[in-house]
Amino acid sequence: MEILVADDHSIVREGLKQVLLGIDPSAVIHEASTGEKAFDMIKSGHFDLIILDVSMPGLSGLDILKAMNDRGIKAPVLVLSVHPQEQYAVRSLRLGASGYLSKDSAYEELAAAMQKILSGGKYISSAVAERLALAVEGHELEQPHERLSEREFQIMCLLARGIPVNEIGHQLYISEKTVSTHRTRLLEKMGMKRNAELTLYAIRKNLIS
Repeated sequence: MEILVADDHSIVREGLKQVLLGIDPSAVIHEASTGEKAFDMIKSGHFDLIILDVSMPGLSGLDILKAMNDRGIKAPVLVLSVHPQEQYAVRSLRLGASGYLSKDSAYEELAAAMQKILSGGKYISSAVAERLALAVEGHELEQPHERLSEREFQIMCLLARGIPVNEIGHQLYISEKTVSTHRTRLLEKMGMKRNAELTLYAIRKNLIS
């Protein structure tokens, strides 16, 4: 079994490796510390399971999921994040992830999620399942950031962290003009005028750490 673990923290990768080897001692585990390296490995190899961190230098986990969709690359993906599950889970699942967990999940839940995904299933927590059910039934009001496209959402989070437009363009391999255009549109959708408002909003909603 070939598994890719993509996370920019070596201690997290090591912990995940121990869980995976506990499930399958014969598993071959590959590692990536950046989004770019992870996607290069995904393009050139075949993996039975891919574990992606949402927040990595360069390409994020969501970026990689979108790029996989664009290229028609199919593989089971478990997304991990330090952010509360309900904030990123829906976006991850819409982009084709097989599961989503916060990094503070207990060892047993992490192992259960991996085993279910490896067997061909999908894994979400009870909190995420409830959120999805409410959304389907129309009982949950859409939050402003949920109106954003995947690219707008990503740029919003980067702007909220105080990253300059030129640096965002460099990280995402797009022009400054394109970043500025997305910024204008996302501010309109959010009903805001300044980056400082985005920062306050993102902090309140636990979208950035």
